[in-house]
Amino acid sequence: MPPASRILIAGEDTIIANLASTMLQKKGYTIAGILTNGRDALVKTVDLVPDLVIMDVNLGGMLDGIDAAHYIYQIFHVPVLFISAVSEETKLARIKYSLPYGIVFKPFNDTQLATYADLALYTHADRIGALGNSPLGDSRKMMDNPNEAIIILDKRGRVIFFNTFAEWFVDMPLEKAFVRHWRDVMMFMSDADNEEVSDPVTRATKQMAGSIYDGGISIVSTTSKRRKIHLAIRPLRDSHERLIASIMSIKENKKTYM
Repeated sequence: MPPASRILIAGEDTIIANLASTMLQKKGYTIAGILTNGRDALVKTVDLVPDLVIMDVNLGGMLDGIDAAHYIYQIFHVPVLFISAVSEETKLARIKYSLPYGIVFKPFNDTQLATYADLALYTHADRIGALGNSPLGDSRKMMDNPNEAIIILDKRGRVIFFNTFAEWFVDMPLEKAFVRHWRDVMMFMSDADNEEVSDPVTRATKQMAGSIYDGGISIVSTTSKRRKIHLAIRPLRDSHERLIASIMSIKENKKTYM
């Protein structure tokens, strides 16, 4: 018998979230966790790699549920099922852009919730072949990579995620860097003239093409630590060629500190 599908639940209303958890466990699902904000939903999805995320449309925080779902599916290819109130028409207009696998309207019962979850999992299993690999590959390996810092920026250039090694590069935990513009977290300096490198993120997103700096630059953290690096920036696009996010890949050039 295959293992039970693992579901991550994200919702501000802990009563609804716990009710959904109980309903799903009775139907044989495993609950990977219950979260209350969009940032944690994104981070835990990368860490736990659940089979499905059930997200309340009303999930708040600096990254709301709809935006979190957008990144969870588009970047990490984990399917999302929404829970919503029927009256939330303005939010429902945004939902379609996150490509959810369905919407469960409140109030719901255990059969309804489990049926929607079953359909979402079945549809995703059929669709995943067409999706291909996640832009970041195996998320657990990416998180634990000891040689490459991965930083994900939203369309406005704000930090929405980075892996463990990136914390060392920028000398800042994700909690502090979250939704801050990348220029408030780090800067890039030319080793030749010690001048700040012209905005590499904007260049990559405007041209919708990757930019590579194969040496000759350094990263400087807010604590003034400086390290020579190789830097690559690439934009991520959806199926309509619209910008989803930008990914920075930073590797140390050599152990030279200033």
